[in-house]
Parts: sequence; structure tokens; C-alpha cells
Amino acid sequence: MNINKDLEYLISEIPIFNELDADDTEILSQYLFPKDLQTGGLVCKEGQHGSFLSFVAMGELEIVKTLDNKEVVISTITEGSSLGEMALIDGLTRSATVRACRASTILILRRDDFNTLLTKHPEVGIKILKGISRLLSLNLRKASAQITTYMTMTQ
Repeated sequence: MNINKDLEYLISEIPIFNELDADDTEILSQYLFPKDLQTGGLVCKEGQHGSFLSFVAMGELEIVKTLDNKEVVISTITEGSSLGEMALIDGLTRSATVRACRASTILILRRDDFNTLLTKHPEVGIKILKGISRLLSLNLRKASAQITTYMTMTQ
């Protein structure tokens, strides 16, 4: 199979990229880098400087938070999911460790490459930013609902 066609297919399956057409996807594919992970392989570590956004192309990742010196799995994500969206925007430290539950492939978009894409192809960059904004908005709404539920249960 053609690696570019495979990559373009994977991009088309990621919700953040819903607004991208075939030409946009071809442009974006030039800025994404696949990385294979073995079981237990790290994507990023809690507290590490955030410099990239990644997408699960294949496999399963667990998101782990350290609380009282103990690791707690707070979520598991699979194909089509993304992580590190805020790293493209703020570059602050990672809020959790992410590692592969099984052999996985992720696609990486580095912040420097994203900034280059924004300069060279602003229309594609805007579509991606809209997708990230949608996702962050949904996540904020979920978190707000969870906080509200928790607060009503503890009263």
C-alpha cells in the first residue's frame, strides 16, 4: 500500500479533521509523523514540556495520573482519539503520562510544524484549529457536567 494514501485515510478518520477535504488532508499529511509504540511505550510523561499533538492511528493508549505517589489510569483512548491539543496552543507541561496498552501507532504533529502549516496553508490551519476548539469545548462541557454532578451528590 502507498504510505501517503494510508496516512490520508487515517487522517480522514480523526474527528478533529472532519472539515478537511482531500486536498487539505494531503497538505496535512506532509506535517504528520507516524510513531510505532510497543506495549508500555511512552507517548509523553506527566510534567514533561508539551510540544506536540498526537492521534491514535492504531491501538490503545492509557492516560495515567500520579496521585500520592501512585499511578491511576484515568482514561483509555483508541483509534481516532487525540491527545495534547493544548500543547499546540500553550506549550505548557503535560498533565498526565500516556503510554501504549498494546502495540500502537500514533501520528505526531509538532507545534513547530503546525506553526509552519499555519503560515504556508492558513486555510488548513484554521480548519484544524476549529476542530481542536470543538473538541476542547466538548471536553469542557463534560468536565462541567461531572463537577456539577459531583457537587450535587456531596450536598
